[in-house]
Amino acid sequence: MLSPREAVRTLPSYHPPLVGRNGLRLDFNENTTGCSPRVLERLRRLSAEDLTKYPEREPVEAVVAGALGIAAPELLLTNGVDEAIHLLCETYLEGGDEALIVVPTYSMYRIYILASGAQVLSIPAGKDFSFPGGDLCGHITARTRLIVVANPNNPTGTVAPLKEILRIANSAPSAAVLVDEAYFEFYGQTVLTIRSEVPNLFVARTFSKAYGLAGLRIGVLVGAAEQMCAVRRVSSPYNVNAVALACLPEALRDQAYIEQYVSEVRDSRTRLERVLREFGIQFWPSQANFVLMRVGEAAAFVEQMRRRGILVRDRSSDHACEGCVRITLGPRAHSDRLFTALQETLEGRGIEQGASLR
Repeated sequence: MLSPREAVRTLPSYHPPLVGRNGLRLDFNENTTGCSPRVLERLRRLSAEDLTKYPEREPVEAVVAGALGIAAPELLLTNGVDEAIHLLCETYLEGGDEALIVVPTYSMYRIYILASGAQVLSIPAGKDFSFPGGDLCGHITARTRLIVVANPNNPTGTVAPLKEILRIANSAPSAAVLVDEAYFEFYGQTVLTIRSEVPNLFVARTFSKAYGLAGLRIGVLVGAAEQMCAVRRVSSPYNVNAVALACLPEALRDQAYIEQYVSEVRDSRTRLERVLREFGIQFWPSQANFVLMRVGEAAAFVEQMRRRGILVRDRSSDHACEGCVRITLGPRAHSDRLFTALQETLEGRGIEQGASLR
């Protein structure tokens, strides 16, 4: 009788709460205003022939390589960062191998690793979700074949110092070290500057967050050319659809749009952190486009915000995130709506400005 592999049968399920998302979307770290107008214009010019042909990835990879200041053989466009993670697991992991992640973090790391048949070692973050570089290095063994670091991390917004990432990569020369920079634009620091020093270092970027292209599912994986040759072997030649490939160059050309949006999000992030301080709500300073805060009964808080037209994400099931919710930031107009609903919700729960919920 046909049966899935043991690794697949025992996989945990990931069910993002995407049903009924009516309201201001501050729950999935998406761009809250939309993509560049140049992207929409390119969409309008798509023809039937554009959709009839198999997509050509390489010309757009050359454009992205130029934007990143690297050579085209060092990168691969992927179906979002999720595919980049999956491809690295397929390329480097097999049964008996180990992979290291720092928790709490993005749930799909664990799922893709386990699906490959490898084992996951979860290293708890330090105090205030600080990056546990020393602990992580202490768990590296001959069986370690993959290390994944989200930088900035989701859902905490905390970051790993570049020197720690370099130390980890040098400590595990037989392991692929993936730095997931999905929120790079809101942080501004990247390990691309040190990638030439360590041939086992990979960097992933997405165009779902700052660029507002989550629905097109497109990301990029960067690594040493000789390693990327191996990754390409397990990738479909048509993994990125023609619509995404047509739109990405236009999105990259409108950096003024990205810079303006990122600036507004950073301002909103600062405003939210100030409001949370005034209410005495515990939160963790973030370098991403969201803030993690502890509210107590997270599910009830999420529902109360939803009734006021604001969607936020319950993260209380993540490691050490009991009672926590994550709120995405957008431009000032969206933040004004957020702060009104937040104040009403907190005051409705008996929390006044100057009170403490720690």
